[in-house]
Amino acid sequence: MTYQNYSLAQLQHIDAAHHLHPFTDHRDLRDAGARMITRAEGPFIYDSEGNEILDGMAGLWCVNVGYGRDELAEAAYRQMKELPYYNSFFRCSTPTPVLLSQRLAEIAPANVNQVFYGSSGSESNDTALRLVRHFWALQGRPEKNRIISRKTAYHGSTIAGASLGGMQGMHDQLYGAVPNIVHVMQPYAYELALPGESDHDFGLRAAKAVEDAILEAGADNVAAFIGEPVMGAGGVRIPPASYWPEIQRICRKHDVLLMLDEVITGYGRTGAWFAAQTFGLEPDTITTAKALTSGYQPLSALLVGDRIAATLVEKGGEFYHGYTYSGHPVACAVALANLDIIEKEGLIERVRTDTGPYFATALQERIAGHPLVGEVRAIGLMGAIEIVRDKATKARFEPAGDAAVVVRDHAIANGMMLRATGDTMIMSPPLIWTRATIDMACERILKALDLAHADLAKRGA
Repeated sequence: MTYQNYSLAQLQHIDAAHHLHPFTDHRDLRDAGARMITRAEGPFIYDSEGNEILDGMAGLWCVNVGYGRDELAEAAYRQMKELPYYNSFFRCSTPTPVLLSQRLAEIAPANVNQVFYGSSGSESNDTALRLVRHFWALQGRPEKNRIISRKTAYHGSTIAGASLGGMQGMHDQLYGAVPNIVHVMQPYAYELALPGESDHDFGLRAAKAVEDAILEAGADNVAAFIGEPVMGAGGVRIPPASYWPEIQRICRKHDVLLMLDEVITGYGRTGAWFAAQTFGLEPDTITTAKALTSGYQPLSALLVGDRIAATLVEKGGEFYHGYTYSGHPVACAVALANLDIIEKEGLIERVRTDTGPYFATALQERIAGHPLVGEVRAIGLMGAIEIVRDKATKARFEPAGDAAVVVRDHAIANGMMLRATGDTMIMSPPLIWTRATIDMACERILKALDLAHADLAKRGA
């Protein structure tokens, strides 16, 4: 029996009885019932009731080439028929992860040439943490193991990933985080810049927080700094242009490794293969996942810089780490086909020179003036809309986050999938969006904002 034989109410009942969702208030979900997404095509998703919704989140930051790509389904089918699975243990490999590793080395920054596979960004951040600390131990410096991260950063949901991240709600439920990880201020000028402080100066001040943490611990005790080039799940927080060059300078000065989490920004999102290239960085590790396969298969790839890789090979002996599905042949076959689509259709060039600039302009010209909007910002095809009660003072609605949820619900009801995170609406659409798709999105967002504004006014908010 297929799902078509069930009504929406039946599916919701089964969902409530047996399915625990991620990042969910389960009582609230079971009272409301889950929306059932049943199919998708191009930039649109469709629910069980036939409603067409423009997907402004590319699934969950991942479906860069859009939905319904026969090439990816066929790549998976061919590989499943030939070799559905074998592991990378026992001195064995399979062809697709070998070829994918070569391809990733070709598109990564020049100093990055090795790849370690997992199934999720969370897994790969676990790997990165272990690998970085192991690197310093192999160098005879095991005390150099502190990791500096940032408040509201998101680096995954495993114990190590949540510990690396800076989201307080996740920390509260860890009941014991991985030790020796500290969190400093984020480069979020909208809320943290001082009165009259320029973006340039704010970027330098936010970077100085990292150096201050290095000096406080002593550089001989600090292994690495980890950061998302653009803080995604925290609210598409785009750093000033001065921030990343200064971070790289600080890391080099103090011999601290630079770990980039590009699970969201990798594979074209910012108008380059990696945001490292957008910002001119030479990281020691790059965590990637999501758009590596456009979400068609679960796969992550930790890209490892030459300095770490050489030490691991020459001094490491056996690295006691890995996963059953490391380098899964089907997932890697889909990744290769996905990268081919991105390249052949010129999606990165389109984001860099056409849709990315158009998206930023459209948000500024059509959305920024709305009474509920404090700020819009964008880079490539990533965008954010700050929801405020008062534009001049930046005062938020109370309780925190509720107003953004009102906007989100109106958006979805009017055919536009947006995500609310705190008081911010965020977007990360498929890279196949065109100017016409962006125009459609702006129309639907404005309608949602208008409806939310009327609702909030009725509440006396």
